[in-house]
Amino acid sequence: MFFLELPLSKLTVDVRPHSKTIVDGIEQAPSRAMLRAVGFTDEDFSRSQIGIASTWSMVTPCNMHIDELARAAASGADEAGGKAVIFNTITVSDGISMGTPGMRYSLISREVIADSIETVVGGEGLDGFVAIGGCDKNMPGCVMAMVRLNRPSVFVYGGTIQTGPGRTDIISVFEAVGARSANKITDEELKQIEETAIPGAGSCGGMYTANTMASAIEAMGLSLPNSSAQEAVGPQKRVDSERAGAAVVNLLKQGIRPLDIVTPEAFENGITVAIALGGSTNLVLHLLAIAREAGVPLSLEDFNRIGDKVPLLADLRPSGHYSMSELVAIGGIQPLMKRLLDAGMLHGDCLTVTGKTLAENLASVEDYPEDQQIIRPLSDPIKTTSHLVVLKGNLCPDGAVAKITGKEGTRFAGTARVYDGEEAALKAILDGQVNAGDVVAIRYEGPRGAPGMREMLSPTSAIMGAGLGKDVALITDGRFSGGSHGFVVGHIAPEAAVGGPLALLRNGDELVIDADRRTIDLKVDDQELERRRQALSHPERKLTGLLAKYAAGVASAAQGAVTIPLIEE
Repeated sequence: MFFLELPLSKLTVDVRPHSKTIVDGIEQAPSRAMLRAVGFTDEDFSRSQIGIASTWSMVTPCNMHIDELARAAASGADEAGGKAVIFNTITVSDGISMGTPGMRYSLISREVIADSIETVVGGEGLDGFVAIGGCDKNMPGCVMAMVRLNRPSVFVYGGTIQTGPGRTDIISVFEAVGARSANKITDEELKQIEETAIPGAGSCGGMYTANTMASAIEAMGLSLPNSSAQEAVGPQKRVDSERAGAAVVNLLKQGIRPLDIVTPEAFENGITVAIALGGSTNLVLHLLAIAREAGVPLSLEDFNRIGDKVPLLADLRPSGHYSMSELVAIGGIQPLMKRLLDAGMLHGDCLTVTGKTLAENLASVEDYPEDQQIIRPLSDPIKTTSHLVVLKGNLCPDGAVAKITGKEGTRFAGTARVYDGEEAALKAILDGQVNAGDVVAIRYEGPRGAPGMREMLSPTSAIMGAGLGKDVALITDGRFSGGSHGFVVGHIAPEAAVGGPLALLRNGDELVIDADRRTIDLKVDDQELERRRQALSHPERKLTGLLAKYAAGVASAAQGAVTIPLIEE
């Protein structure tokens, strides 16, 4: 049996805790009349109502197939005795909006997705739901709604994309732009990469943010086993979706809700697996936000604490060689999780959406093939500790997040080259104005300053494409795509827009970034910094609509850039 199913004769919980308020009784005849018009029958009114939150959209290949997965999830819920109700929420494509003003809406979409799922599930009285996400912010947005609503629910990952020729993907295209600007490739070669790197449906194909978050969510117990390691176009993903629909009905029968699953130990499991896989810096931002929604204490310091004990094992893009599809082909993340569990690095007694513990889910998992090269043994890691390092110092007193895999070295000393915004920095890189020994500092890109904390994939890719990956560092109060690599530090807090020290940085200032000491030191004395603070003025900006609303209420990156009130307890 795939999950622990409770017979109907053993039910001791109400499987219609919310929908009965909507459809039971004479006074609810208008509600039933409306529902009959969308296909409900008399029998359906006695069933648990299971929402299917679909992020389907033709905006991006990450989500273009999710309508099919939503129908599969609905079928699974119906066959298990529930009544499925499909509804949609939004998505924003990071790959399309990257490097443009539109990228300001990417992180904001995480909040909109969470809010919209809460709105529909709460407003329609749904008893439980399946949430299906594809692009980067879909996943944390879905999970934030799951823990906020605390109704039986399962997350389904839309699946990874297949790669283009020679393991090319969206990051290959971004880096090809930098290579073209450095005259390392021709226009024709750039066009060929552009035309072939994205072959169809699915999320970006390395251990970028989508695959990172999907893996962490599975390790936390909120998706079914192996949901995170399937191709978008494969038959496994449809089966996964069907099982998820049935699993929600089963969770209702057992009375298991998300807050029974997302314990502090579950968060540690998610962080551990993501570190071993070489995951994205966005993991830090999103798990802080999910923990805040769940009422689980989690701080930046926890990532260092856990990272000290967890090695980097996966040779996956962007820092490594292999694609997510190749990891799927050798068994996905389940064998890795079994190895980590056997080594005492995971909490095996954590409950999952199968109704079983993590250890029970992994009990029969077989190890990887002996000849595989993607996942290193614990005895021979790529790096003995985490590649995700939280730094502090006089430039970032509240913290910053670095992604240091080891190939970049662990220390960088250089002089600041400061830009107010991504566009100016990218132009300078492409024009050849950035040289070895520079620390490119991009500010006013934080949660409030952008607003929306844009990802700096275009500048980091341009640096890599120009062959400066080992010679130039990049720091920002913005964030990075999971596809970014090189000596990069983001999430600098407090951000420049609220008067953080990054706003005081000047061209030529000396900086030392030390991942071993976990510090960023700005070699300017306190008196000079105070003089600069007295003369500080921020760039003018005019905000309207959602951008203004977000900027007015968003918290620091050190708190997950959440928009729910940060109530002091």
